[in-house]
Amino acid sequence: MPQGEPRFGRMIPAMVTPFNEKLELDLDRAQQLADRLVKGGSDALIINGTTGESPTVFYPQKMELFKAVVSAVDGRVPVIANVGDNCTADTVDFAHDVEKTGVDGFMCVVPYYNKPPQEGLYQHFRTIARSVDLPIILYNIPGRCVINMTAETTLRLANECDNIVAIKEASGKMDQIKAIVDAAPEGFCVYSGDDSATLDIMKLGGVGVISTIGNVAPARMKEIVDLCAKGDFEAAQAANDKLLPLMDGLFETSNPILVKEALKLVGFPVGGVRLPLVDATPAQSERLAGIMRAVGVLD
Repeated sequence: MPQGEPRFGRMIPAMVTPFNEKLELDLDRAQQLADRLVKGGSDALIINGTTGESPTVFYPQKMELFKAVVSAVDGRVPVIANVGDNCTADTVDFAHDVEKTGVDGFMCVVPYYNKPPQEGLYQHFRTIARSVDLPIILYNIPGRCVINMTAETTLRLANECDNIVAIKEASGKMDQIKAIVDAAPEGFCVYSGDDSATLDIMKLGGVGVISTIGNVAPARMKEIVDLCAKGDFEAAQAANDKLLPLMDGLFETSNPILVKEALKLVGFPVGGVRLPLVDATPAQSERLAGIMRAVGVLD
């Protein structure tokens, strides 16, 4: 690995979870999608994160999904399993099971609903890190978890736990993100957790993005992060501006409703979403198709 290259790369789609017409797991389609994303230029894959509908895919199904994707990817890129939960003991037990599937790393979200204090967050993640050998990406998304993990807590974990190697930052707090980048130990990576913030976060020293749009336009998003990594921010800005309407458009309603609709529109259907999410309305689909045509993702 060249000096300065992040171990998991720069453009990491948070892969959607395909379902069949009965909304059961479609493992064949999951394998086809994983292959499509790798061939599209993805540097790694996050499986069963927010975009993968983790709240409605139960533990046994998660295990099936991880095994299927590991098999399909066959070592071409790292496969990172989202194992984070809001119970520390459950997360540790589940991570031990998932380690056996052959994944290359874990993503663990800030515990949601419990509203732990910062010391609780620190102890939660430290306990997980000490219980497993695989590298861990932290995931800070206060819009979904109610609480924000501060830069101080993130840096404490980064410095004290060798296998906590990165954070997916979706707080939108640029001062906080800059504080993490500036004080992080060598090799600790900061990823944008929001496609539209990627350019700004990479200007601060972030390494790339854990991406929603990467499901639909992986090569286009990879172009942006690779240009940023080279320091060619002018070209990156131009590429970003062209794709930005779709980055924003995919979030007109709750993710991943519209990214699944977008895959259907490009001729790679992955099924609908499970309740309490609902599928895109005809009007939403029509608006999305218009945006996709305008940015050159749909003919």
